Amino acid sequence: MKKLTQAEEQVMQVIWNLSEGGFLKDIIELLPEPKPHSNTVATLLKILVEKNFVQITNPNRNNLYSAKVSKRDYSGQRMAGLTESFFDGSYTNVVSYLVDKKQMSIEDLELLLQNLKSKGDE
Repeated sequence: MKKLTQAEEQVMQVIWNLSEGGFLKDIIELLPEPKPHSNTVATLLKILVEKNFVQITNPNRNNLYSAKVSKRDYSGQRMAGLTESFFDGSYTNVVSYLVDKKQMSIEDLELLLQNLKSKGDE
């Protein structure tokens, strides 16, 4: 799976939030200010289609854009890439970093441990 640019990710965030997909005008409307020009968004959508992240259906000759790649799948791939690139492939190092930077609390760690234990029981 290819990595997306920041602008492409921003458009994908909107598409992921549109459960039934959306038309160009819908996507532009949901983008944060300052809103990019419609031609810019159309170009980004074309690139996302080429990268196989978005699919097009054409009801009434208007392009309806929807996600081909789920947010969960993309997030997992990005997390794995960051872990490999910056933390020697160790998720333990990721968690340690978050704790050191006070971005993860003891309560968060306890909740994580409870989740891991409950998944082990399944």
